[in-house]
Amino acid sequence: YLLFAFLVFTTTIFSQSKLIYSDDFNADLSNWNVEFEKPETSSLKIIDGKLDVSTSIGATIWFKTQLSGNIMITYDVKIIDEGGAFDRVSDLNAFWMATDPSNPDSIKRDGKFASYDNLNLYYAGVGGHYNKFTRFSKYKGIDDKPVLKEYSDKEHLLVVNKLYSVKIMVNNGHIQYFLNGELYWDFQEDKPYKQGFFGFRTSKSHQLFDNFKVFEIE
Repeated sequence: YLLFAFLVFTTTIFSQSKLIYSDDFNADLSNWNVEFEKPETSSLKIIDGKLDVSTSIGATIWFKTQLSGNIMITYDVKIIDEGGAFDRVSDLNAFWMATDPSNPDSIKRDGKFASYDNLNLYYAGVGGHYNKFTRFSKYKGIDDKPVLKEYSDKEHLLVVNKLYSVKIMVNNGHIQYFLNGELYWDFQEDKPYKQGFFGFRTSKSHQLFDNFKVFEIE
């Protein structure tokens, strides 16, 4: 019964949503800003209609348009391990509803993970390799980023060269994160973040992104 109710709920959300932004990575990188911790040994390219991110250490790729209201973000991603210099199956991460309390209209950091500690945002990090944790956190803009829920079992860690579909939902304070249709995190917020930027986040890995979409939930 619970599964049936969940499927009905998900179908209803899709039927009541309107596509407002999309990027299939067949053109250019004009929708994105990149922050590499070490730009000299990292790269961001479009290859064969996919966003190819190879980074020697920390990186955040921000969608330039600030999002607001009730939204659903979806995209596909594959973590590559084919013998490349930075191929490492770890850190399928994301920031969303991110804002800088000192500058609400933009975010500018240096790509180091710690440099984002004083932002307001939601963070999801799916682990692998030597990172054995998959975590959801809420950053509160004052170096306060409590882990709200984490997994450490193998079933919630990444698998090499597997295609993942990510879905993130923000709906009247209801925050949800799905990976390949499985609900990883589900929170009802009393004081939710209602606007902010979305960013792909990773560290020392090679990832391919595709089919990025943002829907307005009506």
